[in-house]
Amino acid sequence: MFYWVVKAILSPFLHVIFRPWAEGVENVPKEGPVILAGNHLSFADHFFGALFLPRKVISLGKAEYFTGRGLKGMISRAFFSGVGTVPIDRSGGKASEAALRTGLRILREGNVLGIYPEGTRSHDGRLYKGKTGVARLALESRAPVIPWAMVNTFEMMPPGRPLPRLGIRPGVRFGEPLDFSRYYGMEEDRLVLRAVTDEIMYALMELSGQEYVDKYAASAKAEAAQAAKEAKKAGRR
Repeated sequence: MFYWVVKAILSPFLHVIFRPWAEGVENVPKEGPVILAGNHLSFADHFFGALFLPRKVISLGKAEYFTGRGLKGMISRAFFSGVGTVPIDRSGGKASEAALRTGLRILREGNVLGIYPEGTRSHDGRLYKGKTGVARLALESRAPVIPWAMVNTFEMMPPGRPLPRLGIRPGVRFGEPLDFSRYYGMEEDRLVLRAVTDEIMYALMELSGQEYVDKYAASAKAEAAQAAKEAKKAGRR
C-alpha cells in the first residue's frame, strides 16, 4: 500500500518537472511473474524506472539502505520501502544464495522483480558486464525477461550529484520478452548462465545505446578511483 501512496504523490510532480517518456510499456505482461533486467545509471533510476508501469516493481537492494540510524536512516528506510525495495545481504557466498532465493520467492508469488545485472551504478555512463544471478533467476523461475533500459538519467543525475539537472528528459525503454526456454533445466551450467546473461546485456546495449565494456562495474569503478588517486598524488609532486 505504501508503494502506491508514494507513487501517487511523486508521479504528478515528476511528470510536470522532468517530462519523462517511455517506450514499449506494452511489452511488460499485465499479470504473472516478470523479471525486469535493467541498466543502472543513476539514483534517479529508482524514480523513473517504474513510473509508467501499472504494476508494482519489487527490487533487491543492499541491506545497508535499511539499517542506518537517526533521521537519515529513517528517511532511507522510508524511501526504499516506498519504491518497492527488499533488503538483501550482498556480501557474497551464502548471502548471494539467500538473495537468489528471495528473488525466486518474489517471482513465485507472481510479482514483477526489477534487477540490475551490473550489480552497481555505472560510474561513467557505460554499460558493464552482467553478473549471472539474473540468468539463474530466469532459468529457475521460467519467468519472462524484459530488458529495461534507462536513458538520460546519467546525464541528469550522475553518481555523486545530490540533485538532478533540469532540462534533461529521462526515459525508459522496455524491450520485447527474451526467450530462454532452450536453456531450461541447465541453470547449473556456468557457460549457459554466462550466455543468458550476455544476451540480456546485449539487448540492454541495443535499447540504451550505451557503449559496452566487458568488465564488471565494481572492478572498473575501483580502477578508476585508484587512477584518480594516483593522478592526484602525482599532481602534488
